[in-house]
Amino acid sequence: MFDFDLVLPRSVDIREVGMRDGLQLEAPVPLEGKLAMLEALVATGVRRIEATSFVSPKAVPALADADAVAAELSRWPGVHWSALVANPRGAVRAVDSGVADLEYVVSASDGHSRANAGRSTAEAVAAVGEIAALAHGAGGSLEVIIATAWDCPFDGRTPVGRTVDVARAAVTAGADQLCLGDTIGTTTPLRVVTLVDAVRRACPGTAVGVHFHDTRGTGQANALAAVQAGVTQLDASVGGLGGCPFAPGASGNIATEELVYMLEESGVHTGLDLDALLAAARVTEEAVGHELPSSLYRAGGRSVPRSAEARR
Repeated sequence: MFDFDLVLPRSVDIREVGMRDGLQLEAPVPLEGKLAMLEALVATGVRRIEATSFVSPKAVPALADADAVAAELSRWPGVHWSALVANPRGAVRAVDSGVADLEYVVSASDGHSRANAGRSTAEAVAAVGEIAALAHGAGGSLEVIIATAWDCPFDGRTPVGRTVDVARAAVTAGADQLCLGDTIGTTTPLRVVTLVDAVRRACPGTAVGVHFHDTRGTGQANALAAVQAGVTQLDASVGGLGGCPFAPGASGNIATEELVYMLEESGVHTGLDLDALLAAARVTEEAVGHELPSSLYRAGGRSVPRSAEARR
């Protein structure tokens, strides 16, 4: 016997990023396939979906149909839709397409910033104000996602102070909330809690979410550590799809169905239906044309005891 309390929130808010981060490394999926994925994802009960990214079609051909996807989102009025942008031009495209809730990526490391966006971190931060103004002018919001918040594939470990400085500058320039990205899946629970605490102290009153990759098998552990630290906004991708095309070795995100399974079985309400998530994973697998990395999906969901007849 032992006395141990696992302190967890009553509920969390999961954002589904499979439509953007999940597909950006894939061969282009036809619009019909993407709409089938969206239909299946909405059926899970998810309240927030990152629908697409308004970036250069040459850089990310899998998302070249961002405008066409955005034009279909009114089919599902109960979902909070957002889109990622890489610069003010992308923000204008998104707003003109009817998506006013924007995500803008700023890499905490110069090496990844130059590979991902062709400019330094300081130059990327300098655009936050303009993008925030575009989002706010359209009645939307701006979330700054800080990529390579813990580690960079080019520059190595990102100092905590550097990520904190980017966070503070983004909020000062007009960001409504922040998200810390483990772009190459290298961080660990203690480092997660340390950085989350530092960013919160620097930006009091600003919501801080997390975006983990499971490249080295620590994604779920990091998510649990973040939730224990009070984080209630987490990103996940159906089937564990995803990765960054400009970060060597950045494989899939944490799988939405695995995150939901872990949290719901721990008494944390997500509002997402696990069976519907498995169905969405099947639709996604068909759309991308290959097996998904999610262990839970391959296992078929929750364990179901076999009947006495089945054991004979």
